[in-house]
Amino acid sequence: MEIYNRYYKAMYNTAFRIVKNSFEAEDIMQEAFLSAFTMLDTLLESTTFGAWLKRIVVNKSIYNYTKNGKYQHVPVDAVLYKLEDESTSLSSDETANSPKVKVILNAINGLKDTYRIALTLHLIEGFDYEEIGQITNVSYANCRTTVSRAKEKLRQALQPVMNY
Repeated sequence: MEIYNRYYKAMYNTAFRIVKNSFEAEDIMQEAFLSAFTMLDTLLESTTFGAWLKRIVVNKSIYNYTKNGKYQHVPVDAVLYKLEDESTSLSSDETANSPKVKVILNAINGLKDTYRIALTLHLIEGFDYEEIGQITNVSYANCRTTVSRAKEKLRQALQPVMNY
């Protein structure tokens, strides 16, 4: 139970950022924990449990997202209470409830799906281009281009509200 309590918020958020559906993210998170515990003997010593679990969650999220198609947009406020504690890369002065973070998350959610997923995996989840390419079944070059275009679209979306 300690492992579940340690990772469930981060894994929920990872799934939610991809599928954009709270209930589906909960299901994915629970399925990922079940898969991880049943395949625990395949965990390599060089891999941390958290990184391995995150990979399972991302793969299940991408699979479910592509299998089930688009979901309704869920407002960011509906899940802000579940934002990660220590696992997030937000600085201490930019908490999950700050207006600046809400604007950025809403802007990311407003991007087209390929950009949103690529940007989420790269900037928020910390995957490199090669890993994102493997997860999304695109080439390294295509992945770099997609992330670059997504960053530019995000910059354009944030420019009027963030005074860049």
